[in-house]
Amino acid sequence: MTEAERLRKLDELRALPHETEWVEFKEAKNSYGFDKLGRYFSALANEANLASQPCGWLIFGVANKDHGVCGSRYRINPADLDCLKHEIAKHAMGVTFRDIHVVRHPEGRVVMFEVPAAPDGMPVSFKGHWYGRDGESLVALNLYKLEDIRSKRRLHDWSAEICPSATIDDLDPAAVETARRIFHKKSRNRSFAGDMDSWSTAEFLDRARLTKGGKVTRACLLLLGREETVFHLEPAVAQLTWKLTGDETIYEHFGPPFLLTTNELYSRIRNPIQHIDIPEQLIPLEIPKYEKWVILEALHNAIAHQDYSLQSRIIVTEHPDSLTFGSNGSFFEGILDDYTTGDKTPQRYRNRFLADAMVTVNMIDTMGYGIRRMYQAQRDRFYPLPDYDLSNAEKVVVTVCGKVIDPNYTLLLMKQRDLHLRTVIMLDRIQKQQPISKEAATVLRRQGLAEGRYPNVYVAAHVASATGDKAQYIKNRAFDDEHYRKLILKYLKQYGQATRKEIDDLISDKLSDVLNREQKRNKVTNLIQSLAAKSLIRNEGSRKYPKWKPVL
Repeated sequence: MTEAERLRKLDELRALPHETEWVEFKEAKNSYGFDKLGRYFSALANEANLASQPCGWLIFGVANKDHGVCGSRYRINPADLDCLKHEIAKHAMGVTFRDIHVVRHPEGRVVMFEVPAAPDGMPVSFKGHWYGRDGESLVALNLYKLEDIRSKRRLHDWSAEICPSATIDDLDPAAVETARRIFHKKSRNRSFAGDMDSWSTAEFLDRARLTKGGKVTRACLLLLGREETVFHLEPAVAQLTWKLTGDETIYEHFGPPFLLTTNELYSRIRNPIQHIDIPEQLIPLEIPKYEKWVILEALHNAIAHQDYSLQSRIIVTEHPDSLTFGSNGSFFEGILDDYTTGDKTPQRYRNRFLADAMVTVNMIDTMGYGIRRMYQAQRDRFYPLPDYDLSNAEKVVVTVCGKVIDPNYTLLLMKQRDLHLRTVIMLDRIQKQQPISKEAATVLRRQGLAEGRYPNVYVAAHVASATGDKAQYIKNRAFDDEHYRKLILKYLKQYGQATRKEIDDLISDKLSDVLNREQKRNKVTNLIQSLAAKSLIRNEGSRKYPKWKPVL
């Protein structure tokens, strides 16, 4: 949203009646308890679903009684607000805020939390409990409302349905032969291995759990069907799209049989050998831009977990330095962190029949190890880890980076190959300038891997020194506050006075490079205020147009 759109949306919500159960206003002038915020997140997500609203809203800085703007300083640091998405997702089944909007209203700062409606059939909980609203009260979600949400989409397996008009003749012979060869190889130690060569195509397909009693399933058509037979699956869309962006724009569509066409899509992706200069390394690191297994794993997972009832294609976008895989359907069970450790074994699948069939033909595993193995594969080649964007409740976007972001991170992984994957994940977030928790930053500092005042954490001094990147380390670390205060006082004594712009020009380019523009401006404000509080400088101009002079 633009600033004008945010203001309009705020005015629209303030005009709603007080009994609206999917909108809540809170003054929250300085702080607000995390657990209570989480309970409201659950309640507003569930009430938005029941009211057929795309989202609910929790608004800080607006009085509940008259909807007047009072302003809020809740998590004034943008990085702290961004961290909130991850913090909520850990306790809310992987669901989190669709977006967090900061509105610069004339009467004060307003924070608007956009809460996605609970998916049909899946009420949203917080720390294991479901919440709802009774008028303006926050309460446990009653059984009637709980059942209403659950009944909107009874869990059924779309992929297991029979296509009545489809026959084995609608399958691609090359795909069937490939599936048979893979199945034979995987089953060579099974009790029926000696009989496999005598099986008819129909018996093989039943044994491989691609068909049911000789009848063709939707899963079978997706994996083995001829491209021209997709009409059997309508209105679902069975299509993969590869799109190249950058200096040239090209795209190509791929239909079934996905067992074969995923490899065709992979062949379109540019994957040259890259020569990466690493500090302290005489010979550049030579490595493919992408790991083929990682690309196919991401693509196969998108096929397995796509919500085909949403009638949309899977899109693979090739950017100059990354690949994104977009598929429709929420992250189905648990949260991402459950799978990066490899400890989570999913109990349910959106397309269980399809997932089992893909295991049979060696496209995926169903034990939940795929995400961890993707992380590990990128870590083993010293590259950035995959990113999962789960901000949209009905879409998952996976990004695989195809370049080195920070040579220090790469060298660190090369030198310390025994780092725990959780540690590597935190270091990866740091190199991408993504927020991490205070606790994680503390652990990294104790291990000597990170430095800096939270949330502006960066690679530790000894690591930067080892990589020869001392200049960048100094730019990141910058100086302490006393150094900047002395600069301001020296300027005022030399020139007699200074406007705010002149002080900004003096200090901003000397501040740490890990601060953004707004953070630098806030830093300068704090420096000026600290000098004024000590009666070392005074303002002889207006509040809007200050004119700072030294106190002699």
